Amino acid sequence: MDETTPSEHLNPLQRFGRDIRQVRLARKLTQKHLGKATGYSEGYVSKVESGTLLPRPSEKFAKGCDTVFGTGELFAGLLRRIEEGDHPSWFVPYLNLESKASRILDYSTNIVKGLLQTEGYARAIFRAYFSHDEEEAIEGKVAARLRRREVFERDQPPFLWTIVHEACLRTVVGSAEIMSGQLEYLLTAATSPHIKLQVMPFSAGAPAASTRPFTVLRFTDARTVLYTETRVGGRMHDSAQTVDAALDDYDLLRAHALSPDRSVALIKTLLKEYRE
Repeated sequence: MDETTPSEHLNPLQRFGRDIRQVRLARKLTQKHLGKATGYSEGYVSKVESGTLLPRPSEKFAKGCDTVFGTGELFAGLLRRIEEGDHPSWFVPYLNLESKASRILDYSTNIVKGLLQTEGYARAIFRAYFSHDEEEAIEGKVAARLRRREVFERDQPPFLWTIVHEACLRTVVGSAEIMSGQLEYLLTAATSPHIKLQVMPFSAGAPAASTRPFTVLRFTDARTVLYTETRVGGRMHDSAQTVDAALDDYDLLRAHALSPDRSVALIKTLLKEYRE
């Protein structure tokens, strides 16, 4: 990134990096000093400042900069607004809650849940959904989606129980190679103590409960929330009656889905098919 480049010609991450650099220099700190103070390497700081770090700077780094620079929540807020800018406005309330949930119960019917998507899979999804968008905008959405995984890197990550319909695994998103990578990632995720994965097979017949995807977010100190989504937007529901009905549906879905071990076996079988 050329320091003489006008701000309007920079993407949001490049502007974020330039701001970090300007404040760092004003505080007379080297990249090495800033890296050590925030818990990152000199190379990490360099990539942030050049706007080339993928998928993008971490929330921890932004907060660390605010602490070192004495800038309150300036850079943490900037990073959060960049993140929100890569999502449709109706999805932002859900993201804010997802990042705070202690338990996530998800049922996916046609595509793999965003939290578990690989970079290639997410890129193929966004290229299909936003075929008229520029590549830079697509990459911003991909990076934002991958950042959602950071919740699993916390000291107390949420527990995710996901039921994936077999249709999600057999629908070729992008290519057989991309699907292979996605299934490999699901197999890895299934070994995590914080993730439980089941597959709803075609052989189960008509869905035991809901025919639409939905997510239930549970919290240690707040009301449980149900999230449903359509092609034109999403809705949050927190009425006890609606949430209880969704939880009953989820119990039925779990009962009709394959066990975690059999689910892994099916995914391995499908992975072989994609590799042939």
